Amino acid sequence: MSEESTELERESILLRIMWMVVFTIVWQLAELLLGATVLLQLGYRLFYGAPNDSLLGFGDSLSQYLAQIGRFGTFNTDDKPWPFADWPTPQSPQGEAPHSVPPAAHPVRDEEPKL
Repeated sequence: MSEESTELERESILLRIMWMVVFTIVWQLAELLLGATVLLQLGYRLFYGAPNDSLLGFGDSLSQYLAQIGRFGTFNTDDKPWPFADWPTPQSPQGEAPHSVPPAAHPVRDEEPKL
């Protein structure tokens, strides 16, 4: 019985190593994406004077995702990150208020065109 449990443990660690390699590659890609998000948010902030709400949410959830990969890779948790778990929910921003764009006024569709 001891030999069987040792074999299962060995297979388990080999599978864990495989997932760690996969998530290390995903980490590298996500890191580049986070860097691009930072630069886009900076450009948006400089142009509009406030950060973009969509980029705030995406940047926060991507940061949480990278933290999940780090926790899995360092054996702090056995829970594999997305796509094996839900994508992290962004938290409300604690910095500047996001830039808001009021909805555009739309003409009533039943009106006849004015000539």
